[in-house]
Amino acid sequence: MSEVRLSVRDTKKSIQGTIHGSLADSVVAALSAQPETIAELETALQRFIKPVDDRRPFASFHEGTNDQPWDAGIVIIDMAARIVAVQSSYSMPQNRGEVLYHDGEKATDVSVLYRVPEDWLFVYSLHEYESARDERIVQFTAALPLDVRRILYGSSMIEFIVRECHSERVPASLRGSVVLSEDSGSKRTASGGIMNTNVSDNATVSSIPDRFSINQQCDGDSPSDDRIGRIHAKWLMTPRTDLRGETPREVMLARRNFIDFDLHTREMQWSMLGEGPPPLARESFAYRFAGFGSHEYVLYYDLIRHLLNDCLRRVDTDETIDIAGEVSRMKRIEESWLNSPEPELDGRVPGEIIEHERRRIPMVMSVKSMLIDENCEWCQMLAGDAEEELGPAFWHLDGCNMDDGFEFSFHRTREEWEEEARQREEFNQQFEREWAEKHGERVAASSEVGPDA
Repeated sequence: MSEVRLSVRDTKKSIQGTIHGSLADSVVAALSAQPETIAELETALQRFIKPVDDRRPFASFHEGTNDQPWDAGIVIIDMAARIVAVQSSYSMPQNRGEVLYHDGEKATDVSVLYRVPEDWLFVYSLHEYESARDERIVQFTAALPLDVRRILYGSSMIEFIVRECHSERVPASLRGSVVLSEDSGSKRTASGGIMNTNVSDNATVSSIPDRFSINQQCDGDSPSDDRIGRIHAKWLMTPRTDLRGETPREVMLARRNFIDFDLHTREMQWSMLGEGPPPLARESFAYRFAGFGSHEYVLYYDLIRHLLNDCLRRVDTDETIDIAGEVSRMKRIEESWLNSPEPELDGRVPGEIIEHERRRIPMVMSVKSMLIDENCEWCQMLAGDAEEELGPAFWHLDGCNMDDGFEFSFHRTREEWEEEARQREEFNQQFEREWAEKHGERVAASSEVGPDA
């Protein structure tokens, strides 16, 4: 007994047919691409089953519903209610797991990981499905999708920055004392780290009140303005009605772990199969209302810092700032930054990086580009061998350039952030104790050896 009846339903239609149980498991795994329609589900299935000769996966299915089990049982995928119902002796698919990649003719030995979004419910009887279906349809029909990027990248964000910068402008009598940095207050190195900036030798800070204080940091030649972090944190942490009562930070972090995992599985699949899996279509629901992954979260931080630096320089040097005109000017600066090559990203374009992440396309880089010494022939040879054997390498961003503090961290709650800080402090203290003990023993041992030994 290896076949099951597969019944698939979206908000407008239903189809059903019989299929091998392993293929039904792959259809469940395809929910990792967040399809909203049967057509999107068919496209998402290409992640796990390679299409051959334009054959559609559900071509043999019939329209309508049929909840009668077949052979090993039945699997129901109800996208309107976000329920997977399984009553089968073949398998019991979960909201996360792995399936064998199908090359269009047969299953291979390549396992591909998947994770279904958390709002999906998995039940293992038809009775449970029927009991939950109507209520969940009402729930998800009422929850209309929200395009958060319209707010986070739109005029609302720009106007917030302009007004906050204007309210914190440095008084004219003190403007000679404040020297704003030329970029976001930090410079990203080619390896992804940062070089901090500090107060220049010629800066005068003694007469500046606390509200406009300068933070001295390390190894640089420009100051970092306290106002930048303060305004940035306020934007991230302020609940907004146009975000349904949530803060910008909350909506950006809501799906980060899910998107990071999904992108990681696409990288693994590429490495094992030697070819990139199909991306999300731009017209798909998952793309249009995609959450933020780590790449976009980091780049959004850099964008806000870029805008804040520019805006503060402007309001501190111009007595006649027009709010509406400044909003238009800042919008042009935002668009230019998003669509221009960025030296600190090795010439990559921020908007293209975000686009890749939204479509779940891994950022590929060659092994050769990772070499430290380009003049080393031995390194070049090893890199060539590694690229042939290991496949592509993948490029990532992390939060190494971000300010400390919960507001700019990846943690969803302050408790999580505080717990990590505690663990980090305990680790550092333990390391220092062990290093001191080991170093002390070596000093003691060396002192026991006389000069004539």
